[in-house]
Amino acid sequence: MFVSLNETRIYMEEFKNINDVLDFAIQSEQDAVDFYTTLSNSSTNTEMADIFRQFAKEEMGHKARLTRIKEQGIFNIQIENVPNLKIAEFLVELKATPGMSYQDALILAMHREKAAFKLYLKLADNAPDPNLREVFYGLALEESKHKLRFELEYDEFILKEN
Repeated sequence: MFVSLNETRIYMEEFKNINDVLDFAIQSEQDAVDFYTTLSNSSTNTEMADIFRQFAKEEMGHKARLTRIKEQGIFNIQIENVPNLKIAEFLVELKATPGMSYQDALILAMHREKAAFKLYLKLADNAPDPNLREVFYGLALEESKHKLRFELEYDEFILKEN
């Protein structure tokens, strides 16, 4: 998911309230579920397929959490300091291909989560309403956690092997 500043303005026009934001975020999580499910199904390595299924399951959990937030109207942000290993910043962005290596899939996932993080930060910075701003910052925080997860996985299974 890469969104330019012009596209961010378009999204801002579409978001009239917090439910619009949550609908967008819920759809983004579903897109992530679909993305990791596709990677799982196209993987020729059983272990990689299992890991991508696990990632898809985690994204389903995020979607369920956002759905509960929307239904209950309660969105609590716990401020956390999420480390940034900055691994993605030094890796070339890739496109998904059938039979891609685990390393390439992790790189793709890191860049995807980084783009989502940047999108939510831009949306927060441009949000006209403090409640919307808070929701966007909370979603950005979640995306930074996702990116960290993939960076840790990359560090553990790719960098340590080299």
